[in-house]
Amino acid sequence: MMRGSSKLPRARSALNCRGSSLIELMLAVALMAVTALGLIAGQLWIAREARAMSMREHATWIADSVVEATYAPATADAATRQWSARASVLLPRGEASVTGSAAVAAALVTWTSVRDMPSADGVIDQPESCGTADVPAGSSCVALAFAQ
Repeated sequence: MMRGSSKLPRARSALNCRGSSLIELMLAVALMAVTALGLIAGQLWIAREARAMSMREHATWIADSVVEATYAPATADAATRQWSARASVLLPRGEASVTGSAAVAAALVTWTSVRDMPSADGVIDQPESCGTADVPAGSSCVALAFAQ
């Protein structure tokens, strides 16, 4: 009788704990799914920011090249047109131009912003605006001031 009585509590405890392993498994899977979605969202954000940074880098190089080209006044207009053509190849609807007065000018490179970028409120490292340059909505720009 002692044997039978010792088996009875074990059987009751096994019946009482049947669903706890399934609930723990479901919670673990849900936690891993949320974590994986967070990692994927972070990777997508990093990829978008890297693309935007690459476009700003290309625009800065083009603006610097336009400034260098203006130091030779005889070929400045042709060089600016050439760099504007290169900007349209490297950047979506990219354009390069020189604006400003006789003493201080600015090399301005504009391009269409990427559509899937987050709004201006959601960007951590928002680049500076192009000052007084008239840039259409939905465009990004880089302005590089120089003395002529």
